Amino acid sequence: MNVYALVHGRILDALKTLQAEGALPAGLDLSSIEVVPPRDPAHGDLACNAALVLAKRANMKPRAIAELAAGKLRADPDLAKLDVAGAGFLNLTFRPAFWQRIVSAILQERGAYARADIGRCEKVDVEYVSANPAGPMHVGHGRGAVFGDALANLLAFVGYEVTREYYVNDAGAQVDALARSAFLRYREALGEEIGEIPAGLYPGDYLRPVGRALAREHGPTLLNLPEERRLPLLRETAVAAMLAIIKEDLAALNIKHDVIFSERSLTEGEDEVAETIAELRRKGLVFQGRLAKPKGHDDADWEDREQTLFRSTAFGDDVDRPLMKSDGSYTYFAADMAYHRNKLSRGFRHLINVFGADHAGYLTRVKAAVAALSDGKADLDIKVCQLVRLFRAGEPVRMSKRAGTFVTLRDVVDEVGRDPVRFMMLYRKNDAPLDFDLAKVVEQSKDNPVFYVQYAHARAKSVFRNVRDVFPQMCEEAAEVAGADLSPLQEPGEIELMKALAAFPHLVEGAARAHEPHRLAFYLYDLASAFHTQWTKGNESPHLRFIQAHDGKLTAARLALVRANAQVLAAGLAIIGVHAPEEMR
Repeated sequence: MNVYALVHGRILDALKTLQAEGALPAGLDLSSIEVVPPRDPAHGDLACNAALVLAKRANMKPRAIAELAAGKLRADPDLAKLDVAGAGFLNLTFRPAFWQRIVSAILQERGAYARADIGRCEKVDVEYVSANPAGPMHVGHGRGAVFGDALANLLAFVGYEVTREYYVNDAGAQVDALARSAFLRYREALGEEIGEIPAGLYPGDYLRPVGRALAREHGPTLLNLPEERRLPLLRETAVAAMLAIIKEDLAALNIKHDVIFSERSLTEGEDEVAETIAELRRKGLVFQGRLAKPKGHDDADWEDREQTLFRSTAFGDDVDRPLMKSDGSYTYFAADMAYHRNKLSRGFRHLINVFGADHAGYLTRVKAAVAALSDGKADLDIKVCQLVRLFRAGEPVRMSKRAGTFVTLRDVVDEVGRDPVRFMMLYRKNDAPLDFDLAKVVEQSKDNPVFYVQYAHARAKSVFRNVRDVFPQMCEEAAEVAGADLSPLQEPGEIELMKALAAFPHLVEGAARAHEPHRLAFYLYDLASAFHTQWTKGNESPHLRFIQAHDGKLTAARLALVRANAQVLAAGLAIIGVHAPEEMR
């Protein structure tokens, strides 16, 4: 039961009645009408902009339209008050019985509450993580991983057929550097003193097991091979080992991809990059030309030459993009174009990429590529996750022994646990930097959002353990609770808690449409706060406690509210991938 959709429907019915009566012109476009929370809660429970968006189309004053609509809506028995405010906003306030029915709906719908079908089983590809397989994942990778996984959960919740994808950059200079680093560790495993790892290679201890494995399998034979024969073997072994580490790191966060796509596969066998360039050439979007030297570029390093270029400026980019390097190899962007063409060939028309902060300048060209390759029939949304700054009790944390240069994601998960990492990575909008304090995220206080939300769920569950001593029959699944008469729920704090529960479907739908899973984390904190507030009121005023030993009817009603609260908290936590505990230890 979506309260916003329900009220929206009632307002549309009132407007259509006015059209049928001739009070409003027929054929008005009603698609822009919205029902939203008012900016000031004192103005009512919900607000509607109908009069403002219809005024110009109807050639009427907004307030006149609002008064007409209000005249029809005031007959609604659920409405306690309807005000026409300002230029013509409709501010609606509902009776307690309206909110009480929300609790009944939540208990009846169970796991289906807030689920929607806005996706209509359409396929959507969510690509996230996509870290170079050159070592363990760092904390920044973890933010993108959690964001992408929570977004995939959210889209599946509202009816999309979601594919979770990891694009492995297993080609290029960085992977060659990884192979050469593994060779050093191989020589070390054979007993050679290798000294300090040269600049440009990877110094972390995580490559020592790779070196030992190579030594066990090949003995000293690799030492005598020329690099052009040795490098492919080293590359394959090192990449496989790094991918195994990355998958373990992701598994620690309960993240698993449906597709692991190799960049190298684009040119092994059929050359999909060449096919992509040929397709764009047939469309007149690839040409031979020269690029102006970028501002600030060193003249000594600039090579003014004719290049194979993609006409990305035709799709909003600021410059056309090279597809071939001077040595004849493909640019990274050319491979990326081929990868997105591969996605389109698999039937995806909704694409979401989750990028790290270092890819922020890459967005326009990728969007241009998808527009060109799909003839504008596919949509691509790119979400950039900004940097994570790691602290411990306010002091910066900078280095990991295992990685050698950065703090690994696994170090953080092992120290504080999966739930704090997942929740806190979403407790700030993805495009803003995130400060993550290893000490604060394990505090048991209101200042620690993940604890505060999980504690609200555990507290709700504890009510049902405690009620056994007074009303043994009133277990959580009891018919007496599920079918309770909710009319006793009249206290202002109870009404506010019901309103918060009623907002969940609207919140879920809005977060899914905007691709913003962080909204769920914010909502869950607010819902937990409403529940904790009501709990505290009961401590201060015994007549407000959830369990009333001498009033079974009131107790059953309040237990229904508690159960609905626990149900919504658990559903929201499940979408963002966080455990809803029965009790806190």
